Parts: sequence; structure tokens; C-alpha cells
Amino acid sequence: MSKVKREDKPENAEATALRRGWTTGACATAATKSALTALITGDFIDPVEIDLPKGDKPSFALAHELLDPNFAEAGIVKDAGDDPDVTHGATIISRVALGKPGSGVQFRAGSGVGTVTKSGLPIGVGEAAVNPVPRQLMREVVERICSEHKISPDVTITLSVPGGEKIAERTWNPRLGILGGISILGTTGVVHPFSCSAWIPSIHRGIDVARAEGLTHVLGATGSTSETAANKIHQFPEIAMLDMGDFVGGLLKYLRKHPVPKITLAGGFAKFTKLAQGAMDLHSGRSQVDHEWLAQRVIEHGGSEELAKLVQNANTAMEVLELTQDHAINLPEEIARRAQAQALAILRGAPVAIEVMIFTRDGKLLAQTDWKS
Repeated sequence: MSKVKREDKPENAEATALRRGWTTGACATAATKSALTALITGDFIDPVEIDLPKGDKPSFALAHELLDPNFAEAGIVKDAGDDPDVTHGATIISRVALGKPGSGVQFRAGSGVGTVTKSGLPIGVGEAAVNPVPRQLMREVVERICSEHKISPDVTITLSVPGGEKIAERTWNPRLGILGGISILGTTGVVHPFSCSAWIPSIHRGIDVARAEGLTHVLGATGSTSETAANKIHQFPEIAMLDMGDFVGGLLKYLRKHPVPKITLAGGFAKFTKLAQGAMDLHSGRSQVDHEWLAQRVIEHGGSEELAKLVQNANTAMEVLELTQDHAINLPEEIARRAQAQALAILRGAPVAIEVMIFTRDGKLLAQTDWKS
């Protein structure tokens, strides 16, 4: 996933810019504002505008409204813009009811919103999976509206997402111990297309849960093939398998401050070649395999100048791998050692031991380092 900001648009941006969207937290905040207003006044705000942490003021159209003597509901369809977000198109519904005097703002998980069952997350066990920033945004909305109408801000907010339990199967929630549905997320309220703003915090939460559960060995894999293959070797519990993806730098930097004794890094030859070259983001849009660098490694391992030229001019890393294997040069072993060295450099002496495994596209082990810290 690559980071695209509107302020970075090229001159022909009108034709090429990716459209940003809004987080589930932003949608929940807007729905809460409209529902609470309707509960107090009898009228829903539609469209409803909210203030986000960085100054954005998006406006949302209601997709659902229900007014009852005891509660009000408003729903907004999440628009993630051009980001491939699994919650795009989901309806975020906020049911608002007045609470007991002195109860303050309470959050409940309705159908399709998860409940936290493991420690290590920023929300306590048994709480609705509504992250701190969305909670704060909704509290501010409640306090402002209640102040305007001179009533106490004692409100229960129940958030639901039709179909959310099914959507959650495509997220990291089950591994993190968030059961029953999706999380209500967001730090800025804005979804930047293909950004790392959601992925890296999810990696962090995975580490937090692993530490809270007392795990001493975790896995960071670049994809499902390497994850499955590494798991066959080490038999990790599910919560030990961190969804690293391309963000090896984001994972290791967090481990530097929040260490786990051992981590296995697993991935393919091309991805780990980029790590061995010093890249911390392994996405193809943000780092590339340097074929000249690989050609130099071939020379160091006794390869001919002719082979080095073939490597330098190869179309893909896979072609390089095949060329070197044909000439009995074990390039994956060299790449694994160098990738391990780069990972240790990112850790800067943190008490974390690392091994690196490199796999083929069909899950065959190509190289495995010894443990180092």
C-alpha cells in the first residue's frame, strides 16, 4: 500500500489523483451527532458535518434513521475513497439513548461491532472495540450538543454494522481477540488511499497482544504463503502471527521499544532482497530490487562476469534466482544473512533475537539463518 496525499498531486492530478475517504470512526461520530440531535429535538441532521482532528470538516448523508421515544438511530455508509478497504460500503449505525445521571458517555457493541477479549489493546477486555480517538470524537460531540441543550452528557452509544461479523473475518480482529465484528477505527478520521495508516497500527496492536499474553516467539511474514510455510516449521499460536506484510520497518521499530524475545521474519526472495539492500518498506511502489547490487553479490560468490551481466539485465528477481541456481550459487542464503543484519540494525540492540526464512512462491524453504540478536 502506498501513501498518496492530495497535496502531492501531479500537474494532471484531475485525471490521476486517488480519492480519499473516511474512517469508521468518522462515520460513527457523524451518525452519533445526528442521532443525539434527533433524540433531543425530534429532527435528524442530514447531511451532518463533523470536525476532525486535523481540521477536516466532512459532511455525511444519512442512509438510515429511526426515532423512538427512548432512543434514536442514524446510519452512514462508509466511503473509503479509492482505498481497498474491506469496510468500504458498510453501514455504520449509532443508536443513542439517554443514560442514568452521572453515567457519562458509555459505548456498547451492537451487532457487527466487536468486543475485546484479550489484553494488550488500547481498549480494555469486555469493552466495545471502539478505538480511543473515535471515542473522544463522539464524547466531544455529545458534550457539545448536551451543553447547547442544557442537559447532562449522560448518553449510551451503541454502535452496530450490519454484516460486520462477516467483514471482520477479512480483518486482523480474530487474531487480536476482537470477537463479534469489526472495530471502529481512526486517528485522523481520513482514509488516504493505499496508506499505511491503518496497517501499521494493526501490527502494533498484534505485538501488544502477544506481549500481554506472554508470548516469547512471534512471526512477521510478508504474505500468506510464507506465513503458512513458517508456521509448519514452528507451529505458532494464531496470535503470534503478526500481519507484517510489506511494513518490516514499522514492525521492527515498534519491537525496538516493545520487545518480544524472538521473531521469525519470513518472506520471498524478492521482498527480502529489498530488505537486504536496506529497504524498510517492501512494497513494489516504494522500493525496488537493485539488479546491479545482486550482480555484485554474484561476483562475490564466484560467479562469472557473464553471469553477473545476465543478472544485471534480468527482468525480475525470480529470473535472477533461477539464473544463480542454475550456476550453483546460493544467493538466498546470502540474502537471508544480509536481511537479518539489516533487521538487527533497525532494532538497535533491543533484546530481540531474529531468524530469517526465505521461501519460494509454493512454500519451499530456500534459506534459513541461525538466530542472532
